[in-house]
Amino acid sequence: MADITRRFGWRHLRGAPTAHVRHHRSGRLLHDGPGLSFWYRALSAALSEVPVDDRELAMTFHARTSDFQDVSVQATVTYRISDTALAAGRLDFSIDPDTGVWRGAPLEQLGTLLTETAQQHALDVLARTSLAAALVDGVAAVRERIAGGLAAEPRLPATGIEVVAARVVALRPEPEVERALRTPAREQIQQDADKATYERRAVAVERERAIAENELASQIELARREEQLVDQRGTNARREAEEHAAADAVRAGAEAARTVRLADAEAARTVRLAGAEAQAAREVGEARAAAQDAWLRVHAEVPVGTLNALTGTRLAENLPRIGSVTVSPDVLTGLLAQLGAGTVESTLDCPSGRESA
Repeated sequence: MADITRRFGWRHLRGAPTAHVRHHRSGRLLHDGPGLSFWYRALSAALSEVPVDDRELAMTFHARTSDFQDVSVQATVTYRISDTALAAGRLDFSIDPDTGVWRGAPLEQLGTLLTETAQQHALDVLARTSLAAALVDGVAAVRERIAGGLAAEPRLPATGIEVVAARVVALRPEPEVERALRTPAREQIQQDADKATYERRAVAVERERAIAENELASQIELARREEQLVDQRGTNARREAEEHAAADAVRAGAEAARTVRLADAEAARTVRLAGAEAQAAREVGEARAAAQDAWLRVHAEVPVGTLNALTGTRLAENLPRIGSVTVSPDVLTGLLAQLGAGTVESTLDCPSGRESA
């Protein structure tokens, strides 16, 4: 929009570089070009401002495919006004000399023209295309058809409009149909995901089986080594027992030999002691016999009175110790009788066989 200022009944217009301004007064063109700046009187000036920059026109419309499915087309058309004189003569680009605002809606007219033209060509393409084909290749086909149709449209050059590019952003069916179309793909994706999950589980199971086999092989190897260890321990224990048995046999033989030697020595010593004791006993017997013989000879030669005296002495030696004795006549008579009897027995025991009264 042009920048207009007021000064003492005059107006000053300052245009932008992207806006082409045309100033007419009394039917004559006084100013024509982009980015102009000039003074004018509001009552006698006829002003028009035509944009010359590239503009984007977004459009959305519905179409029907060959299988009677409704689709929505989102497209964008880039255009510019290449001939400002034609555009200003065909469309109302006049502005208010006091405010600089367009009196009409020229850009809306351009948008309607471009949208209806593009929609006509898109409908023509989609009406001969099924929904599945439209969703697969429809975007490119619709874009090419819209670009070609707009380029071949005779009204656009006659209006001074040049189409720069045409783009189709999206081609989408109704939400229910779109969900229905997504279902097989989702199912396929889910199947692929499940397959990947099963394959991953299978790989995990295979790895677990390999790990279990390794563990089992390790346990088998460990058991085999334990068996070898038990066998070796048994061999060592048997060898140790044999060694102990041999050592015990040697020890027992040595003990037996020692016992035999000790027994022989003890027997020899016993024999020697027995011989010595026998000799000593024989000698003692001979000595006793000699003493007895001498004793008998002595007693045979001793008088009887002496023997009685000795008998009384021995008897006194063998009697118990008496502190005081009271002798009555009866006791004395009996004692003398026993004494006389003891004397007779002593005389009978003499070896010479003599008797004494």
